[in-house]
Amino acid sequence: MHVNQHTALPKLNLPGLEHQTLASHRDGLKSFEVWRQKIGPHATTPVHCHDCEEVIVILSGQGECRFEDKVLAFKADETLVIPSSVVHQICNTGDQDLNIVATLAMSPVRVRSAEGAPMPLPWDA
Repeated sequence: MHVNQHTALPKLNLPGLEHQTLASHRDGLKSFEVWRQKIGPHATTPVHCHDCEEVIVILSGQGECRFEDKVLAFKADETLVIPSSVVHQICNTGDQDLNIVATLAMSPVRVRSAEGAPMPLPWDA
């Protein structure tokens, strides 16, 4: 058992997205990872899916989850529950940062494009 100091963990800044892995296989976890992400105003994640279930807690901001020709609007103090292998995209629809914490049910997380091709995660490089 240990404590991860968030200020000591690396952050990766991509266009419109700041990512920080809070806990993962690097901490000895085998069945889940926890990520903190900040999505900038009107920015989006790539269209993708995970080979596992995902739960996203919305800490602040607002947005949409686009999947299967549907759109789910969400805001702070709500939680998205995404089944395994569902192709989706998270979009910040607001003028403020969208701050989320995501828990994914595998470690390391495998991500695929909408077409099923593996998508390497820049923070795992």
